[in-house]
Amino acid sequence: MTKYVIIGNSAAGIGAVEGIRQMDRNGEITVITNEPHHTYSRPLISYLLLGKVTKEGMKYRGDSFYADNNCTLLTNTAVTKIDAAAKNVTVSDGSVIFYDKLLVATGSSPFVPPFKGLDTVKKKCTFMSLDDAHKLDALLGQNKSVLIIGAGLIGLKCAEGIHRRVKHITVLDLAPQILSSILDDDGARLVQNHLESKGVEFKLSANIKSFKNNTASLESGETIDFDILVLAVGVRPNTAILNETAKIERGIIVNDKSETTAQDIYAAGDCTQTLDASSGQSKVMALLPNAYMQGECAGINMAGGGTDGEVRFSKAIPMNAIGFFGLHIITAGNYSGDVYAEGAAVENSGGNYKRLFYSDNKLNGYILIGNVEKAGIYTSLIREHTPLDTIDFTLVCEKPGLMAFTKEDRMAKLGGMAS
Repeated sequence: MTKYVIIGNSAAGIGAVEGIRQMDRNGEITVITNEPHHTYSRPLISYLLLGKVTKEGMKYRGDSFYADNNCTLLTNTAVTKIDAAAKNVTVSDGSVIFYDKLLVATGSSPFVPPFKGLDTVKKKCTFMSLDDAHKLDALLGQNKSVLIIGAGLIGLKCAEGIHRRVKHITVLDLAPQILSSILDDDGARLVQNHLESKGVEFKLSANIKSFKNNTASLESGETIDFDILVLAVGVRPNTAILNETAKIERGIIVNDKSETTAQDIYAAGDCTQTLDASSGQSKVMALLPNAYMQGECAGINMAGGGTDGEVRFSKAIPMNAIGFFGLHIITAGNYSGDVYAEGAAVENSGGNYKRLFYSDNKLNGYILIGNVEKAGIYTSLIREHTPLDTIDFTLVCEKPGLMAFTKEDRMAKLGGMAS
């Protein structure tokens, strides 16, 4: 009987459990997590604070998931050592667990810069986990001012989650625009206008010099007083457990079968570095759908592969689907090449915004703000490397739909039916 050990209880780990059970109903599966919780969806923590979802509603799988899949779940347990030669892991209570196949799905952790005087700030937290959300929840109050360091996805979702429960929110970032990793200048300006209309204040191109108690001093000489500090500067992949065992760059290097360079050790999710199908570059892509699919791929391969042999996950692309105060945003791929532009960075928050980036007869990436309902068509073009001269690309740009594709492609996409 094969012994499977999975380090991590989020999307990649759950995907691996389900992948294994597709192939092997009897093997022993042990899932190890350093958190005390049932598996939950991390992107929902802002909605927990907003009151849109309950803790029960955050569960990524139902209460019976572990029993249904015949898994042993070890909570509040950290893996302190992996012995690849002996094929075992040591955990925080000193126990040793042996494996035949091991998956590292350790995710990522908040990056906290070494700001001078940060230790003098009493009420501070990060915003990545359910425990973070509970800690912040206990600090909030209608008379409180909150300073969020970081105008990326995590910082802005935090602002949305708490805005009704505090007096004022200031978001500060070193970059000159918000969401600098996923939006162009005009798109960022549109979203910033929308957030400002909800009462969020921004300090951009701003650098923290030091903290003293509840005051942040900026390099410009300006000071910002606050009651609560949220650190949302960024994340770092949790790779240390494989430092002396497998190849690591920014993340743990894996191939398209989710194998690391160490025998019988796989990795999946935010801790890994994989091939971006839109650019051909190897990078960290910390995205829940990718994490699940990569974990499922790992699980199937750990259990011997699918009916047609080894399963490969080779179509990962950077992609974000998110909303702020009702304004929807989907982005994918990379922003190189020529640009099809529709919509402007209007001063109000009601406009739709579209940017398609293409070159060498293929779609490289896109930004959609507002109307995002046809994003799936653009995503498919990127993942499949569809030659643009085989479709009506002008129609796809203006009115994306299946009629822009050939009859053969429509039949394939519709399962053999086309009009």
